[in-house]
Amino acid sequence: MNTPHPGLRLGFVPGATPDKWAARWREQFPRVPLQLVPIPVDAQEQALAAGEIDMCVARLPVDRDRHHVIALYDEVPVVVVPREHPATAYDEITLADLADEQLVQDPADVPGWSELATADRLAWPPMTTAEAIEVVASGTGIVIVPMSLARLHHRKDVAYVPVTDGPVSSVALVWLRDRDDDWTQRLVGVVRGRTARSSRS
Repeated sequence: MNTPHPGLRLGFVPGATPDKWAARWREQFPRVPLQLVPIPVDAQEQALAAGEIDMCVARLPVDRDRHHVIALYDEVPVVVVPREHPATAYDEITLADLADEQLVQDPADVPGWSELATADRLAWPPMTTAEAIEVVASGTGIVIVPMSLARLHHRKDVAYVPVTDGPVSSVALVWLRDRDDDWTQRLVGVVRGRTARSSRS
C-alpha cells in the first residue's frame, strides 16, 4: 500500500493571491494537500532555506544561484495619498510630480527618488506597509508600493494613483535548486496553467 504524500507548503508574500492555484491543485491532486503559508518578504528566502515552506510566490530579487525562479507577473507601482490629495485628479502621475512630498518609506525602496526629491525628509522610523499607510492617512506624507499592497491595506481615508516611472515589483514562483522533484514540478505545472490532461513539454 502506498504511503500518502504529506503535501506541499506554498508560501506567499503580502499582496500575492495564490488561491486560484490552490483551487486548481485540489482539482488535479485531491489526495495531496497544499498548505498556503503567508510569509513576509524579508523572510521568503530564509523560510525556503529552513524548510518551513517548499515553494514560494515571492517578490524578486532572490538569489538565483540557490533558487529556481519562474517569473509570474510584474506589478504596477502606485502612490498612496490622502483621499483629498491633488494627485487623485489624475489617472497616472510620475515621480517628478511628487518631488515636493514627504516619502514616508525608505527612499532606497524607490529608485530615483533621492535625485528628484525637493523636500527635506523627516526622520521616519522603519515601518510596515500598514503603518506607513496609516501615516499617509494622517495627511503627513506618501508611500509608493505595488498596487496589490495598496489594495491589501486600503483605507477609506486614502487613495492610490499609478506612477508611470515608479519601481516595478516582479513576482515569481521560487524554490530551492536542491529541492526539485516530481511534486514541485506538478505545482509548477499548475501555476503555469497546465491541466491534468496537458503535457509537461
